[in-house]
Amino acid sequence: MGTSQRGPRERMVFSAAQLIRRDGVGATGMRDVAAHAEAPRGSLQHYFPGGKEQLVAEAVTWAGDYAARRVARFMAAMAQPTPSGLLAGMAGQWIDEYLGVGFASGCPVAAATVDCADAVDSVRAAAADAFAAWARPLAEALREMGVPEQRAGSLATVMISAVEGAILIARAERDVRALEAVVEEVGPLLDAAAGIRADR
Repeated sequence: MGTSQRGPRERMVFSAAQLIRRDGVGATGMRDVAAHAEAPRGSLQHYFPGGKEQLVAEAVTWAGDYAARRVARFMAAMAQPTPSGLLAGMAGQWIDEYLGVGFASGCPVAAATVDCADAVDSVRAAAADAFAAWARPLAEALREMGVPEQRAGSLATVMISAVEGAILIARAERDVRALEAVVEEVGPLLDAAAGIRADR
């Protein structure tokens, strides 16, 4: 859904997520969000009476829900779903973005965690919930592909952790090498957990 098809509240949450992933929480002001969303500044107080803290928490929640929805898309795009293919899809969206438009942006959930986890409990809680919202469909997808129940949750966490860490390294190095390494090295481990033999 394009920005113009969203209502003003949705546009502001989406815009906050986009600005946070580019600039971090500290550098993202309420006026910046209103301008990016093409919304009247007065509407911020109306929709977000809790101020910036509420807006950031909602942007983080939106980002977790977005990541969770992407899991189904990655699964649907594979003719023969495999855990390594799912990981490649997760990393591939970042590789495509970085090679296409540069390394200016990262994950808004990670940015909010780094900027606010110690100081703003509502944002820390929203970030934890966002990672959990992402992990749930990942774990379910892994179970569907044959990963045992007792390992699916922890391997979903490993997948998220590997991709998030690689995003940070990619931005620092201005290179997608770390994302490619995650796919190459972690993918076969995930497939082995599902009983899929590597062809090498």
